[in-house]
Amino acid sequence: MTQQRVTIEPMTVADLPRVLVIERESFTSPWTEANFRHEIEGNPLAWNLVVRAGAIVVAFACAYIVAGELMINDLAVDSSQRGAGFGSALLQHLVDGARVRGCRRASLEVRVGNGPARALYEAFGFTVVGRRPGYYADTGEDALLLSLALAPA
Repeated sequence: MTQQRVTIEPMTVADLPRVLVIERESFTSPWTEANFRHEIEGNPLAWNLVVRAGAIVVAFACAYIVAGELMINDLAVDSSQRGAGFGSALLQHLVDGARVRGCRRASLEVRVGNGPARALYEAFGFTVVGRRPGYYADTGEDALLLSLALAPA
């Protein structure tokens, strides 16, 4: 990672301009500002985080913790910062935090064709447990369901 101070913090509404830039450059069907505002302000199950390098948001994640499970809904890294370890650091923070909160499993969906994301999740031990044919409406691409068993902290 960069030589700058790197922190992982709760996402706030003030982070949304940078989060939206990263979201739009990362996904063909990006979440809207209203989606993120709901997660931050109106969803008690949501666990939303940003990674800062210095003062700049370089990655983020939106997840839920419910019924003993970490459900990762959205995770992205600024395109200019990919490969620098921010995604791994964020995913490790999520997994560690889920263990501390008593979660027994982590899950997520990923596009079949998203090789870099699949490689990241597989490096953490996530395995394919299902497939949703035609899940992504923008392309008709399938989603893979990934799961990771979490031992207690």
